[in-house]
This record gives sequence, C-alpha cells and structure tokens, in this order.
Amino acid sequence: MSDAALQLKGIERTFHQGGQDLHVLRGLNLTLNRGEIAALVGPSGAGKSTLLYIAGLLERPDAGEIIIAGDVCNVMRDDARTALRRRYLGFVYQFHHLLPEFSALENVVLPQMIAGSGKRAARKQARGLLESMGLKERETHRPAQLSGGEQQRVAIARALANNPAVLLADEPTGNLDHETALEVMAVLARQVQERGLAALVATHNLELAASMDRIVRLEDGVLHAG
Repeated sequence: MSDAALQLKGIERTFHQGGQDLHVLRGLNLTLNRGEIAALVGPSGAGKSTLLYIAGLLERPDAGEIIIAGDVCNVMRDDARTALRRRYLGFVYQFHHLLPEFSALENVVLPQMIAGSGKRAARKQARGLLESMGLKERETHRPAQLSGGEQQRVAIARALANNPAVLLADEPTGNLDHETALEVMAVLARQVQERGLAALVATHNLELAASMDRIVRLEDGVLHAG
C-alpha cells in the first residue's frame, strides 16, 4: 500500500485578468506521504493559497490530477468532492474562524455532527483533542475568552476532529507572536506525527519552515525542493 496521502500531478491553473492570462500553476507535481509535514514557501502572489484550494478540493484546476487516499478527485461531481473533503481533509487558516457564540468544545463537536457523528461520540473526540493540545481547562470558554495561541489550537483540533488523512494550513501562525507561533507549530507537528496524517503548511516564516520535514518552494508556477 502506498504511503501517499495526497498527490498532485501536472496541475495547471490560469487566471484571466485584464485581457491577459496569468499562469499561476504550471504542470505542478507534489506527493505528500503519511506522517509528513511539508512547508510551502514562496513570494506573495506566487499562488500558495491557490495551490491549497486546489489540493483541498475547493477549486478545480484547469488540468492535472488530484489524488487523495487513492481516489482521483478532479473528475468527481461536486457532491462527491464535498463528501470526500469532509472525510479526508482538514483546514487551518491564518484567522481561526471559530464560531464566537460557541465554546471551544462545541466548535470541535460541530464538524463531527455535520459529518454524521452522534453527539456523545463527537464530544468524547473533541475532549480528547482539546486535552492533547493542553486545552482541557479551556473547553467551556468561548473564542473571545481565549488567547490567540489558544484560538489557533482549537482551530487545529477542529480541523482534526473528523480524523482527516491530509491537513492543509494557510499561514496558521501568521497572526501570532514569535514564541506563540513556535508553540502552535509544535502542537501541529506532534499531531501530524502521532496521527500519521500528511500536512502541507504555507508560511512566510522561514524559521518555522526549517523545522518541518521538508520545504517546497513555489516560484513562477513550479514547485522546487528547498
């Protein structure tokens, strides 16, 4: 059985702006293996977010294949893509996007119930995730009562709630101070290793990037190692 959790093959994406073609991704190839965390770096506007949206089945490429857990996804109908996204993918963004009226626990329970889990099982899973991230005493707090680092740790717990095969993160520490960013990234890396999932993390922080298993650089629409 292959260790590949995510494969991108020959991905092309072009935007049409002002009568001109902007080639953002040019025949891009990437394989992420289980238990691996890779840093995605590159200049602003290089297309890192576009790459994450395509890998996360939120946007369709113009050409190429997206393979997640062995399934070729780019040819699927929208409803099948949505079901696969809920089952296999987790997302963490620069802004936590937690629902302000719900507690930390409820924010982690909700995506599980949307996916069909029972409330009791969802609460048990959520409590275990929050405890593993050092938030056992904060589960009843709403987002406004949490620090920035705590909010992002809850967001990571929410992303992991449905046991995804792939975690995609877009500048997950971009709003945090240096020490808090290191703490949050350490939590994320530990979860990747312990759960055997694959993670692709877009970041401008080269120190954080250097702490990951490998670095891929997006430049002129092509991925380069290092």
